[in-house]
Amino acid sequence: MGRPVPGVLYREVVTRSPRAEVQLDPDLVALALPDGRRRRHSLDGCTPDALDGFVALRDVGEFPRRQRRFVRMLVLERGVDRHVYITPPDEGAVAPNVVCVPEAPSEAAILEPGAFEALSDWVLHGGRFAAFSIGELARLAQIASVSFAAEIGEVVAQRALEIAWDARGPLRGGGGMIGSGAGMIDASLQPLVDAARQSPRAGDALMAALALHAGRRDRRRR
Repeated sequence: MGRPVPGVLYREVVTRSPRAEVQLDPDLVALALPDGRRRRHSLDGCTPDALDGFVALRDVGEFPRRQRRFVRMLVLERGVDRHVYITPPDEGAVAPNVVCVPEAPSEAAILEPGAFEALSDWVLHGGRFAAFSIGELARLAQIASVSFAAEIGEVVAQRALEIAWDARGPLRGGGGMIGSGAGMIDASLQPLVDAARQSPRAGDALMAALALHAGRRDRRRR
């Protein structure tokens, strides 16, 4: 992901820009915009790109002036369709004539930084779970739909089980995941537990992960 170029930003007080809310399915993005409009578009066949950019804002006051505010941009292109997501323009203003970066379109959706990161990670990694850590999956769950959050929870549960299994080493025996193994699973799930305190969708993912582990324990006891 792009980062601000050192020495080309200057700090000023920034008015908070209204954010869009994003909901992600494996191959679909749904947006609720601040003005009440809604957008949906498919990720199938999209070409993603991440770059630095700016938005042009004008001060409100006795002496208004035009500012260039730094943003990070996620661009999804599919044929003639082009969808742009940006971070909030709160990281500073781009000093005039110092660095050349593209301007974000006026219709670009402004996302909270965490939501922007989660969506960017998903599309830039090709919509595959293999590239994600448990912490990254917990962040992804926060913008997921209910069904996708449950799927993420099951993936997290499997990852936690694999971590606990690997940690036991070559002398695992046949006693199942008890004692330290269960404790390792709980520790691995902690990022999802933390995310669930802030996000109902992450809570759905956590419930799916716990249900999967409970089902496995029941099967071992039979």
